[in-house]
Amino acid sequence: MATYDLIIKNGTVVTSEQTLEADVAVKDGKIAKFAPNLDDSADRVIDAKGKHVFPGMIDAHVHFNEPGRAEWEGLETGSKSLAKGGATAFFDMPLNSTPPVVDKKNLDIKKNLAKDKSVVHAYCWGGLVPENLDNLKELHENGAIGFKAFMSPSGIDDFHNADDTTLFKGMEKIASLGSLVAVHAESTVICEELAKEKLEAGKTSAYDFVESRPIISEIEAVRRVLSFAEATGCKLHIVHASSRKVVNIIQEAKDRGVDITVETCPHYLALTVDDLAEQGGVAKCMPPLRNQDELEDLWEALKAGEIDTVGSDHSPAPADMKTITDNFFEGWGGISGAQSTLNILLTEGHFKRNVPLEKIVQVAATNPAKIFKIENKGDIKEGYDADITIVDLDESFVLEKDDLLYRHQHSPYVGNEYKGNVKTTIVSGEVVYEDGEIVAGK
Repeated sequence: MATYDLIIKNGTVVTSEQTLEADVAVKDGKIAKFAPNLDDSADRVIDAKGKHVFPGMIDAHVHFNEPGRAEWEGLETGSKSLAKGGATAFFDMPLNSTPPVVDKKNLDIKKNLAKDKSVVHAYCWGGLVPENLDNLKELHENGAIGFKAFMSPSGIDDFHNADDTTLFKGMEKIASLGSLVAVHAESTVICEELAKEKLEAGKTSAYDFVESRPIISEIEAVRRVLSFAEATGCKLHIVHASSRKVVNIIQEAKDRGVDITVETCPHYLALTVDDLAEQGGVAKCMPPLRNQDELEDLWEALKAGEIDTVGSDHSPAPADMKTITDNFFEGWGGISGAQSTLNILLTEGHFKRNVPLEKIVQVAATNPAKIFKIENKGDIKEGYDADITIVDLDESFVLEKDDLLYRHQHSPYVGNEYKGNVKTTIVSGEVVYEDGEIVAGK
């Protein structure tokens, strides 16, 4: 009988702390041994010579929309896309699905669907909305990874944004549960008034849309919810920060002891308002894309350790909802990008801007596991779950529409060349993606 179920040999292993030549042995879904030149037997050996072995990425911010809006995206197509992109776990947001995850009943529906359909590990966010303050405890006790709140309208009729009273009361309860709240931080007043002025003046270009949702709108909302966090003691996670100016406010709070973390997204690290103007609705998101200087500043913040996580905020919709003619205030605001997060971090980060591979592991795997208390994930260590991604950093490819496994094959990254191709994705010791094919269940 073989000693191990799987050994990955001859690879260059990247952990959150170091990069080294080593073999990784897997037994019963766990990393059983991690050392150079293992000569033990295994049921299967993967030769990773010339390739890099990463912990599987954890995407803490996706909208897979099932149940209810599976025609936008689904748990099967979304999770397969993640596996092809080197991710082994995701946290699905509570809105966009119908019904939204605002109570135990709806959480159970989504968890059961994910169990049946996902090829990677699935976790679910709970919602914080004005109507569900009494449901927070049951959501937490039944596995909600945290709670998502919008400080501005979500765009979904059955998931209302949280007014200040809801936020404060909700954060008091969430603090008592030992959980956290993740916030979409944009000022309703600033964005709505500026949008009104633009539309009344007939100004509807991509640049007008971006100017109607300025960085100061994010800063105002972050400062406000920070005061609630300090008053309640609630752990706070700011999602999709689009500017280092936002990150700076959060870093100042960290320095004075506030329990707060911050996420940015690959589109803020790879695209600008010029891409929105050129590509149209496929590159529309909220907060919107910024200029090149803001993009470069975000990379500097990431390299400095000021950004805790990078999540895709994969928020797909059918193509007819993304079509924009001459009014950029119309059309769904969400980018399809979950499959490309690691490619962007490697190409734009490591190869173009000298971001260490260890830093990429931290923001895309290790930190999400730590922040959300997912034990034994997010790194390559003995005893950790065998969630592993094997990447050929020497191999370049151009992303084509037909490469995408999303329900709808559109993305602002189509046509771009990336360096670093995912060859194999392993979930709990089982190969789910290999050499261009999803093999889970085969």
